Amino acid sequence: MADALKIVGQSNPAAVTLTALYTVPASTSFSGSVIIANRSVATSFRVALSPAGAVDALTHYVAYDTAIAANQVIQLTGIALATTDVIRVYATLATLTFTAQGVEVT
Repeated sequence: MADALKIVGQSNPAAVTLTALYTVPASTSFSGSVIIANRSVATSFRVALSPAGAVDALTHYVAYDTAIAANQVIQLTGIALATTDVIRVYATLATLTFTAQGVEVT
């Protein structure tokens, strides 16, 4: 099959709740980015990349309690994942939107 450039996940997680944003489908790899948009006051966020759907661990975090100013957008690029890897997100306040976008290779 052909590569598909697209949005693969979007979430506005509840405050202080670790949430799965995207799980790479079977027989697929993913290359892309995560965009974090703050719709309100300054807060912080976390992004974890968990191999093979592993239980959350500190070693999975690529951003941990990272500050984001009011109405700011941050993009984390260079994310490469294999089959069943999971992107998980966490927001201190429920005012952040997370978007995973990129290419799925099948």
